[in-house]
Amino acid sequence: MVDPTTHSQLTPQEQEATGVTTGLVRLSVGIENLADILADLELGFGAVAA
Repeated sequence: MVDPTTHSQLTPQEQEATGVTTGLVRLSVGIENLADILADLELGFGAVAA
């Protein structure tokens, strides 16, 4: 059985059927400090924009 949270293991057709599109940004966080999460997001989106 494929872990449903591991979308990279699905075929493109299976990804589309589950709502996973090429423009999707998936964010999974735990108990990190909010300031750390926001700083990580700022760095990541900054890298994409560059």
